[in-house]
Amino acid sequence: MATVQKFFMAPEDEVAFFRFLERFVLEVYPRRVPAGWEAFRASEENVPRLPEEDLYLVASEIGAAIVDKVKRGPDKGAWRIDEVRSPVIFLERCRTNEEGELVSGMLWAELDVTPQTGRRDAAPDRFRRLFREIDEYLKKTYRKGDPKDFLVGPKAARLFKEGLVLRDSAHRGGTVVPFK
Repeated sequence: MATVQKFFMAPEDEVAFFRFLERFVLEVYPRRVPAGWEAFRASEENVPRLPEEDLYLVASEIGAAIVDKVKRGPDKGAWRIDEVRSPVIFLERCRTNEEGELVSGMLWAELDVTPQTGRRDAAPDRFRRLFREIDEYLKKTYRKGDPKDFLVGPKAARLFKEGLVLRDSAHRGGTVVPFK
C-alpha cells in the first residue's frame, strides 16, 4: 500500500512547494516519458516547465529510475517508470475544472513491502526519510481539511474564503472545507 497525501495547492502554493524541494536532488519526469525527454531538477524556476497533470520526482542521488517501454495502448512507444522499484514520488498536480473549481492533487510513494505490489524489499532509509520530510513540510505548512484526508495550502485557503470551491478529484468527489 502506498503512502498517500492528498492536498489542494493554488499556483502560488505550488511555487512555494517547489522552492522547498530545491534542497533535495529530485529530477522531474512526466507520467509517460517521451523519447528524448530531458530531465530537469525540481526547483522554483522550473515550475513553468512542469508537465500539465501528473509527474514523477525521481530521487536520483538514492537510485536511478527503472523504466520500460509501454507496449500497448495510446502511450505505445513511450517509457514508463516503475514506481514500485524506483525511488520516485508520484505527484498529481491540482488543476481547475470546467466549473472553475480547484481539483485536489496527490503525492504518494511506495515505501513498504506489500504482496499487492510485488515489492520484495522496503524502500531505502534515505528515500523513506526524504518522503517523510516532504510529508512533514506539507502537514506543518498546510491546513487540515474537512474531510480530514486533505491538506489545504495557505493560498488555496485564502482563495476558498473568496469563493473558490475545493473539489475532491475522486469520481463524484465532494467538496472540501479548510479548518480555521
